[in-house]
Amino acid sequence: MFKLFLFFLILILNFGNISHANFEVKAKTAIIQDYNSGEILYEKEADLSIYPASMTKIMTSIIAFDLIKSGDLSMDEKFIISEKAWRLSTSGYSSMFIMVGDQVSVENLLRGIIVASGNDACIALAEGIAGTEEEFAILMTAKAKELGMENTNFTNSSGINHPDNYSTVRDILIMSRYLIKEHPEYYKMFAEKEFTWDRTGGDPITQGNRNPLLYKNLGADGIKTGYLAVEKYSLASSINRNGRRLIAVGSGFVSKNARSRESAKMLTYGLTNFDLVKIAEANKTFDKIDVWLGKDKNVEVYTSEDVYKTIKKAKKKLLKVSVKYVGPVEAPIKKDQKIAKLRVVYDQELVGEYDLLASKEVKKVNFFSRLIKSLNYLIWGDV
Repeated sequence: MFKLFLFFLILILNFGNISHANFEVKAKTAIIQDYNSGEILYEKEADLSIYPASMTKIMTSIIAFDLIKSGDLSMDEKFIISEKAWRLSTSGYSSMFIMVGDQVSVENLLRGIIVASGNDACIALAEGIAGTEEEFAILMTAKAKELGMENTNFTNSSGINHPDNYSTVRDILIMSRYLIKEHPEYYKMFAEKEFTWDRTGGDPITQGNRNPLLYKNLGADGIKTGYLAVEKYSLASSINRNGRRLIAVGSGFVSKNARSRESAKMLTYGLTNFDLVKIAEANKTFDKIDVWLGKDKNVEVYTSEDVYKTIKKAKKKLLKVSVKYVGPVEAPIKKDQKIAKLRVVYDQELVGEYDLLASKEVKKVNFFSRLIKSLNYLIWGDV
């Protein structure tokens, strides 16, 4: 009897996890995130150390984009190509095919990096910005630490194999999310399917983007492939469908076909098994809060950030939202003052709590009005 009970107990427990148990990514390490909510939908050995290969070029691009945003670099600025950069414009390397002494614009170098995956373009950009690739790698690692990429170190700008150029799929996800959030106008380059380099002293060269998902009907718009013999195939990918974005990173795919198939499967899994619920929009009125002894009886409140939650399909009824405050809130109230909390509960568990701020100033009524209101409250309970 006990064995029979144990059998049914195991069956029930396994059934409860059936949707997750049936999903497996054929990669050494992988992770999926719902971009708007920031929630992780799936992970497999996500903190395992890997060689990021050409996914390193995401950070190379970020350093340039940050400088352009701050006004310290411009797209039309030109850098002179060194012999070190030119030496990677040879057969066997991903190259933009630049020549020694060429003067190439930052914009062309970035497209050479992002679309053509040119290692030569990486070195040219790194030397133009920091003087040497080694100094540029220090900037890359510092930026990684700033973003919270705790298990990442960069030693070069291209991802060419080096024992101290390492990361994790979780860290690459953090980096990819920053790229999309902070540089949406430049992120569009990652969706470009080809780049034509009108090189000096030769016919123009047109190269296609290596990201296989760009050529599928998925809504993919980035991000970056990678390959090293020791690490096999990798891909940081993202889709934007109907206003919903997912990011997936995988490494250790056994072949190009597996990289394409499994990455598409990861993104499709996130779309088909989860719903994104928008709870509050940043700086938009969410609710009204009662005010005591104020010239206004209530004040509108808002969140300073968008609030999203990702939940399993057909489970929206388990999501509950409430406003918590000790009230009515006594005037005076300052504009943007924190006066309440937005609480998000899923399946009876608190999954998020956010400050609600007053949308305007509410002044206190004069003494005579306060006296009348206090009497009304004592007699009638009217606030």
